[in-house]
Amino acid sequence: MTIQYQNETFNLTTTNITTVLTIPTSAVGIVKTVQAVHNTASNVDTDLLIRKNGAGADVLISHEILNKNTVNMLKNTLNLEAGDAIKMQAGTANEISGAVSYALIDRSQQNG
Repeated sequence: MTIQYQNETFNLTTTNITTVLTIPTSAVGIVKTVQAVHNTASNVDTDLLIRKNGAGADVLISHEILNKNTVNMLKNTLNLEAGDAIKMQAGTANEISGAVSYALIDRSQQNG
């Protein structure tokens, strides 16, 4: 079992729900932060969602209104299981960008 500290950047170029991180099926993840930044002076509704592996629907876990600021969309760490995904949606395209910081725990060499 190995632990890799990683980050994944995103730019929400559409108002559609966008997958920003998917945990490989051979690993689990511990997400520390989901930093989202907005550079202009207009309000943009921003949602953070989770899709459990095999689930048919996304679950809203955080909502922020960004207005020329940076926020951590997570208030605490988030544990993700194999195949789980973090998704985001913004009310305005090309306004929100950021990064997901997480630890990826590879279980591919694990016995049992």
